[in-house]
Amino acid sequence: MKDYDQEFVKNKIIDVLKQIYDPEIPVNIYTLGLIYRIELIIFKEKLCCYIEMTLTSPACPVADSLLEQVNNIPYFVEEIDQISVELVFDPPWSPDKIPYEAKLELGLL
Repeated sequence: MKDYDQEFVKNKIIDVLKQIYDPEIPVNIYTLGLIYRIELIIFKEKLCCYIEMTLTSPACPVADSLLEQVNNIPYFVEEIDQISVELVFDPPWSPDKIPYEAKLELGLL
């Protein structure tokens, strides 16, 4: 079984997530606070990634596209053998999850 620096791999995953944008808001899904959890698990000698995420709204018209992009992370992070993405709505997303710097950039302050 390979040895993995899980923090290094997690940072690579975050870098990919920062390239995925909600087309309605010019901020990436990671900075928007749509990613609730990233967990790396070694299962049967494979590195698996579990991501728990939400959407800005349960009726988000680009939900399928965003989920597809997140599910494609193993194409960009070679250490990941398998990915599981769970879409959750509890707790619900709110603009409070956007960091202060991003709020400034969006003119929300």
